[in-house]
This record gives sequence, structure tokens and C-alpha cells, in this order.
Amino acid sequence: MFASKTRTLVVVGAQWGDEGKGKLVDVLAERADWVVRYQGGANAGHTVHIGDKQTVLHQIPSGILHPGVRCAIGNGVVLDPETLFDEVDELVKDGVDVNGRLYVSDRAHLVMPYHKLVDKESAASKAIGTTGRGIGPCYEDKVARRGVRVLDLRHPERLKGLVERGTAHANQLLAGFGSTKRADAAFTLQALNALAPRLLAITEDVGLAVHRAVKAGANVLLEGAQGSLLDIDHGTYPFVTSSSTTAGGAAIGVGIGPRTIDEALGVVKAYTTRVGSGPLPTEFDDLMGEKVRKLGNEYGATTGRPRRCGWFDAVVVRYAVRVNGLSSLAVTKLDVLDTLDQVGLCTGYEVGGEMLEDFPGDIADLEGLKPRYEWFEGWQTSTAGARKLSDLPAKARKYLDRVEALVECPIRYVSVGTRRDQILEVT
Repeated sequence: MFASKTRTLVVVGAQWGDEGKGKLVDVLAERADWVVRYQGGANAGHTVHIGDKQTVLHQIPSGILHPGVRCAIGNGVVLDPETLFDEVDELVKDGVDVNGRLYVSDRAHLVMPYHKLVDKESAASKAIGTTGRGIGPCYEDKVARRGVRVLDLRHPERLKGLVERGTAHANQLLAGFGSTKRADAAFTLQALNALAPRLLAITEDVGLAVHRAVKAGANVLLEGAQGSLLDIDHGTYPFVTSSSTTAGGAAIGVGIGPRTIDEALGVVKAYTTRVGSGPLPTEFDDLMGEKVRKLGNEYGATTGRPRRCGWFDAVVVRYAVRVNGLSSLAVTKLDVLDTLDQVGLCTGYEVGGEMLEDFPGDIADLEGLKPRYEWFEGWQTSTAGARKLSDLPAKARKYLDRVEALVECPIRYVSVGTRRDQILEVT
């Protein structure tokens, strides 16, 4: 993917998340010098399979599994320092050397115990199906200018004032929820002071480091979390996450200029999934949903929650191609469809007797819609052994050709299994 004119590549989800971004980044990292996370937090769950070993990463970029690749967590991420070091320790236990290879932006905001408490007690958080890991409340404090950044750990008195202010605000919210639980500033400060030496040891001006790396000719992968339809501005609001998940958010979340990014790769499943509440126009009925959920092991890597499943929605992905400026696509989990006798592909929505081919900004427009489908004969043969496009059954190739035409973006990769060697590069 890193051609002579491509030095900086952003990888984004082009549906509602869980598309397989971590796996793609893991494979592409073989050719990268840096891999940088640019938004989200520990609510992400990137699963990578190497042989029989499964590794789930929540905050550390997938590139950490490649010796020599430097990994960074950008300023756009809200960082949970406690679970970060749980991840680090687990990687070290598995024989992954992270020493001198992992950096954290000094401008990244910290997820506090009181953020998690507010998230778990909030009725609004439960209604939109958050993970309860404090991501939304942390971003709220960031925007309200009462957040705590990594660099604040260098200044104990400043840190104390910020934590006390944040705790007071959290307790005010908890009281408003009718909760009897309260946050404790002393507990939070004690936890932060214990983690500070270890965290500050890997703190860096990530934007500057990446800028210098690009100028020196390095290959840089920018890795997001969630998917484009969960973007705070461009997703199915209010059933969205709290950050910019699209390619435009990558420059902001790392600290580099937008002209630095050369290409954007969108990752999609060969069908559609989402977790929690919110619209899913092509959602299966219960029987079919359970069948595909089992075939695709569609359970959240972070929460274990079952994912809702539906047919591939070309309206959604065409929208994602536009708002991200995608230059190519990676289609994952094609093998999940191997046993189906027919495969549906949504080409548009019928709303009030009219056809809608562009995704609406108001989710109220999605009420009562009827997806319009094209139906394809299932290939009903295993694709798991395919190693090049010509190895795929003709019926599977026909389906992919139609997807490519409808979403108006070329397919560059096709995944037919969980292993690294089951990703086909379309040349």
C-alpha cells in the first residue's frame, strides 16, 4: 500500500465500527515505520490473530505486534492510563518488546475514575448503548476545558486543582441522576500519582515526532477507532461516539497538517453490523441475524455484546466514501457469507414512495424506510483458502464487483479469514 507517492495512510471504518480495522493495520504495519491512534479510547477493541494466538488491543495501536515499528497514541485519544498498562503488561508477558516503541501524546486527555462512574450511572449513556468506560464524560470535560491532560502530571498542584474541580462536577451530575454514589478526589489523585512515573516516561510531543518522521521519509499509518457512521458530526446522531472518527479527524487527532495525509483506506464488512441502539436500515430478522452472528462471531471485543447484523448497505458506504475522501476499500469477512444460498445488497431506500440514494443527515428520515435490494446467488463454497482474487468463486467476484460499482470506490483488499495470510491484495 505504501507506494512511492504514499507515505502517510489513514485507515478508517466505513460503517458502524467493528469492520476489522485492527487486522488491516496489523498487516499494513509490516511496511510501516510508525502506527498512530488518533481518536477514541479504551472503548475500541481491535482483534488480531497470529497463528492460534488472539490479541485484543484497546488503546495500543495494532502495529505494536511488529518488531521495530514505533507506535503512538495521539492527542485526540482519551487515555485510560490504568488499562493502558494492563495492555502493556499483557503484551510483555506474551513476549512483545514494547520498550522504546510506545509513545503517548502529552496533550492526550486522561479518563478518570469519576468519568467511568458518571458514564455507568447516566441514563443517557445507557440509552445510546455506551461501553461505560468513561469516554463520553472525558470528552465532555475536554470540551468544557476542565479536562486533565498527560502533561498535567508534571505539575502536582495544577493536577490537584483540576482533579478536585472534575470530581466536584462529577458528583454534581451523580446527584442529579439520583445516584447515591460519589467520586473521591483523593482516591483519583492517589491512583494518578502511582501511575505518573511510568506514564511520563513514555510521554512525547507526538505531533512533532510524526511530523519529523514524515519529513525524513517514514511510512506512517494513522489508525482510528469505531466507524464513520459513529462520527460525532457525520454519524447517526445522537447514536454516535464522542469524537471525529472520519479521515478528517486524523490530522487533528495526531497533530499534523491535512496535506500530510496521502491516502485514506476504508474498511467494510461484506455485510453490516452495529452495536447498541440507533438505525440499521438493512437489519436482519431475528432468525437470520442469529445465523450470521454465529457465523461471523459477532460479539464485541471490548464488551462481549452481540452485534446487530444486516445486509451490506451501499448507501451507507457510498456516504462514507464521500465524507472520508476514501481512495480505496478493504472488504473483510467475505467468508462469513460462504454458506448462504443468496446474498442481499442494498442499493437505495424507499421512503414515502420516493427513492433515496444518499444517506440523510436526519435519522428521522430513516423511519419507515424500505431498503431496495439486489439479490445475488450464493457461492456456497469456502473462500478461506483463496490467496488471490482469481481464487475466489466467480459468484463471489460478481458480488464484489457490484459493491465496488455502487460505492464508487475501488476494492484494494479482501479478507477471507482471521489470519494475516487470509488477506488478498487486489492488484
